[in-house]
Parts: sequence; C-alpha cells; structure tokens
Amino acid sequence: MNQEIIGKAVLDSAFKAHTKLGPGLLESVYEAAMAKELRKLGHLAERQKPIPVFYDGELLEDVGFRADLIIDNLVLVELKSVAQVADIFKKTTWNYLRLIPLQLGFLINFNEVHLKDGIVRVTNGAEGKPFFT
Repeated sequence: MNQEIIGKAVLDSAFKAHTKLGPGLLESVYEAAMAKELRKLGHLAERQKPIPVFYDGELLEDVGFRADLIIDNLVLVELKSVAQVADIFKKTTWNYLRLIPLQLGFLINFNEVHLKDGIVRVTNGAEGKPFFT
C-alpha cells in the first residue's frame, strides 16, 4: 500500500477521533482511538514503537525515543494535545522520520477546536532536509 493512501486513512481516523472525543484530552486517549480506527480499516497501527539511534555505527542503549504511532511500517504519527505547537515538535517529528527512516509523517495537535488547524504534514525533502506543510 502506498504512503499517501495510508496518510489519508491517518487523517480520516484523526478527524473521527477528534469529532467523537473533542479537544483537550491526553495524547494517549487520541493515540488509542486512532489506533482502533486504523485497525478497523485493516491497517497495522503500532503504538509507542521504540526508535533506535545509532552513533558511530553502534546502537545507543536506552535513549527512550518512541513513536506515538507507526502505520503499516510506512507513516509516522506524532500526537500532541497542547495550546500551541512549538517548532521543536516539528523538528522532533522530522528527526524521528530520519532515524527510522520513513518519508511521511504527521504531527497532529488534538487541542484545537478545528482539527485541521492542528495538522502538520512532515516529509523528508530534497537531500534529506525537512519539509513542513
């Protein structure tokens, strides 16, 4: 399956979870709801998947990075429920994409009245540089 089709399913699931639950809950609630919605659609939705970090060719032990959701081993989803999305959240999402490595990710802030205002699409741009839309 292609990452753009998975990306659409991710957004549909996020909108459904936000509509049913509303803004302002903990990230873990939206994570569980989105995973449930994606699984109903037949997707592999892995929660809190560890992200390995290598340094000088060796795996660093116990660094503690975890992706909120990885869908079908192709799309990363990082969730927030904050007043405002800081630039560091975008950079962290891109770094996770780079470390895994994946091409497409979403940073979704559920603490918005209109969820569309809380969605940032993150991709690895030309020459591995981040691209946010």
